[in-house]
Amino acid sequence: MGSRRRRSNPNMEMKSFHGILSSSEKMFAFFELLERAAPAGSSILVRGDTGTGKELVARAVHALSERKDQPFRALNCATLSPELLASELFGHVKGAFTGAIQNRDGLFKLADRGTLFLDELAEMPLDVQARLLRVLQEQVFVPMGGTRPVRVDVRIVSATLRSLRGAVAERRFREDLMYRVRVIPLFLPSLVERGPDIEGLLWHFIERFNATSTKRRVRYIEEEALEAIMAYPWPGNVRELQNVAEYAFVLGRGDTITLGDLTPELREEEAPSATSVDQAETARDIEREQLLDALRRAKGRRELAAELMGVSRTTLWRKLREHQIA
Repeated sequence: MGSRRRRSNPNMEMKSFHGILSSSEKMFAFFELLERAAPAGSSILVRGDTGTGKELVARAVHALSERKDQPFRALNCATLSPELLASELFGHVKGAFTGAIQNRDGLFKLADRGTLFLDELAEMPLDVQARLLRVLQEQVFVPMGGTRPVRVDVRIVSATLRSLRGAVAERRFREDLMYRVRVIPLFLPSLVERGPDIEGLLWHFIERFNATSTKRRVRYIEEEALEAIMAYPWPGNVRELQNVAEYAFVLGRGDTITLGDLTPELREEEAPSATSVDQAETARDIEREQLLDALRRAKGRRELAAELMGVSRTTLWRKLREHQIA
């Protein structure tokens, strides 16, 4: 290491609030709001950037409510086509559309008496918004292709990256639905607003990797690397920080994370070379083949394919859409 200065784990005291770790006063104020809002049963809208942990917030709301012993379900509204989104939410009867070979319950039925978390709500198509509004107003829905109404009692917690009021102004979101889901708006701080949490969470992830790795144990971070980490704007927030920590842990060597171990963005390097692009394309091709292989092994049953790949149904739908696999 020569004269390079290193920092060891400061062992910062971080509070765990239903799985959300922080030592930030801003987050503590947010936790207090959650504790007050959760028991009421009102619809909650969480505004927050990508990677801030909005689903963890929704799970905390559920755990703090009277519905805690009932089902919790989650869905990303931006990952599915309008038809598949409606099917996921409301279910369908056999023959409702091509591929509907049997009756299937949707998330509203599965989350009855519990909580349903709808992420990226602003991306929901207008026709599905109309169906959602009816459920919130009347607590009744009709499965796709069905005729018999189903009555449910579901609390909605939703999240969005951008303003619903802006989406209403652009006529991409129903104003009447906005008032139904935005009874209690909560604003989740970004990672850079949380100050010392950056270093605290970084070490939390490193210690987690230390505990599961047999090849490496990290004890120090080079100060130059830590300065780069603290100065970075973290557009991907906690999720990006975890990815950077894993990247440095896997590709680095020895007991110290150095500046050279960090991702190109933190090293402020120029655009990736053609070789890097080729590698990314190869990784994408491999993922596509894995998806197709899982679907073949599952004989087209997507729930089983998701299990075979070790991912959630929502993640599988998103990956199929990204790779344009019908």
